[in-house]
Amino acid sequence: MAALDETLYPIAVLIDELKNEDMQLRLNSIRRLSTIARALGEERTRKELIPFLSENNDDDDEVLLALAEEMEAFIPYVGGVEHAHVLLMPLEALCSVEETSVRDKVVESLCRIGSQMREMDLVNWFIPMVKRLAAGEWFTARISACGLFHIIYSSAPEMLKMELRSIYNQLCQDHMPMVRRSAVSNLGKFAAKVEYAHLKDDVMSIFKGVTQDDQDSVRLLAVEGCAALGKLLEPQDCVERILPIIVNFSQDKSWRVRYMVANQLYELCEAVGPEPTRTDLVPAYVRLLRDNEAEVRIAAAGKVTKFCHILDAQLAIEHILPCVKELSSDSSQHVRSALASVIMGMAPVLGKDATIEQLLPIFLSLLKDEFPDVRLNIISKLDEVNQVIGIDLLSQSLLPAIVELAEDRHWRVRLAIIEYIPLLASQLGVRFFDDKLGALCMQWLQDKVYSIRDAAANNLKRLAEEFGPDWAMQHIIPQILEMSNNPHYLYRMTILHAISLLAPVMGSEIACSKLLPLVINASKDRVPNIKFNAAKVMQSLIPILDQSVVEKTIRPCLVELGEDPDVDVRYFANQAILSIDRVMMSS
Repeated sequence: MAALDETLYPIAVLIDELKNEDMQLRLNSIRRLSTIARALGEERTRKELIPFLSENNDDDDEVLLALAEEMEAFIPYVGGVEHAHVLLMPLEALCSVEETSVRDKVVESLCRIGSQMREMDLVNWFIPMVKRLAAGEWFTARISACGLFHIIYSSAPEMLKMELRSIYNQLCQDHMPMVRRSAVSNLGKFAAKVEYAHLKDDVMSIFKGVTQDDQDSVRLLAVEGCAALGKLLEPQDCVERILPIIVNFSQDKSWRVRYMVANQLYELCEAVGPEPTRTDLVPAYVRLLRDNEAEVRIAAAGKVTKFCHILDAQLAIEHILPCVKELSSDSSQHVRSALASVIMGMAPVLGKDATIEQLLPIFLSLLKDEFPDVRLNIISKLDEVNQVIGIDLLSQSLLPAIVELAEDRHWRVRLAIIEYIPLLASQLGVRFFDDKLGALCMQWLQDKVYSIRDAAANNLKRLAEEFGPDWAMQHIIPQILEMSNNPHYLYRMTILHAISLLAPVMGSEIACSKLLPLVINASKDRVPNIKFNAAKVMQSLIPILDQSVVEKTIRPCLVELGEDPDVDVRYFANQAILSIDRVMMSS
């Protein structure tokens, strides 16, 4: 009797916890389903646990979501794939819940289970379930059904396949827009499983009806379907059946549909091929670039480089470049920003001459745009133009604008320029850099914004790595020595940060003779923040300097700081002393 009670115990506990008022307890119970199933064994899991879960599907969304997640990995606990069909019962009940995230997870779990089921079980169990869902009274069941057809279609007998295509057609014409949306968004997956003859006729007939739907939310999903179906069709069929739909969509009365076309245009071009793109889609794209709605122009502008890569240089110059010029002075800053983020990529397509004549003036106008995001997007892509026109022309035309932006009132723009400086330095070479940009790099160390000062210190390190310690000794170190006596403590702190970054690059000798005295001097500063930062810098110098220098110069200084009235100064000084002791012990 005791043994019998023991076998009943897991299911009894589960029942109690699943009926508990505390949602967390119910959730924990669901999360432990696999453990309970192992305790019950395969047969009792099939006969007791699964039916119980099927009946208890009226719960909080979080609990139902957890149940759907658990079920997808439950096949081993019910006796393997030959019994996998028993898992369909609890999941079918969850297909009708209102919460979208639960339904999506249920469909995902059903797809996982269906992909492992035997063909005969799919025909006997899975297909009838899908048919029940597709004919369900609640629209939520019909929505769920749309995501399952691609799992079952290949396994169905020929007559059943015809019925499934017919059911899917009905779902695409459902009176509820949400069902039609689900059917359209899953059409690509379903179409991939359909035989080519039926794809060309039945599926394309379904799709054509969807593209004329009165709801723009359905039509905009059909735009994605164009790309998916286009890849499945032969090139000739694609041009005949998909191309006219894309062209119509590009003139749709809803701006959301046109926005979707602009966003998906590159994928649509890939689907129809290069020749139809040049003849039919270039005019459609030009219309989108000149659309009345700013959102459509933003999406179209963001794809300008990708689109130009499909065309030859002549077509791009004739058709796309005039639109780009218009967009560079568009009334919407977001359109100009989208254009600025990709326009640099047009340079390799157009070639050197067209870039110099046509694109450079547009770059310059965008570099002087009143909105910082536009300027920022141009700066971050300058290297793409440099590869086409060469550094001499780039420096003559764009460098004055870069110098101007280095003092921009928006700190993010200044930050973008700083981050671009090492790349520019490597391209310009040391002599040109010293003449034009050297002074700027030191000037940023005294910026009012911390992020700029921090980036400037990192910039000096990268420049020292690029041009070598000798160059840094000549151009950076003297100016750092000069700035170390700045009356403002924040700027003195930036110099300490710069020293900690430069020391490993400069090497032991320069660090000892030039940088260490500055740090020792800073440790006697009147501001506690400077003193404890000096202690941190000394700690970073320990591995670089000779042991004798550490013992004779750094340790006495740290011992003195260890007796400072400020608690933070004492703490960091003691941490540095501990580091010295660890180095001594290891050596």
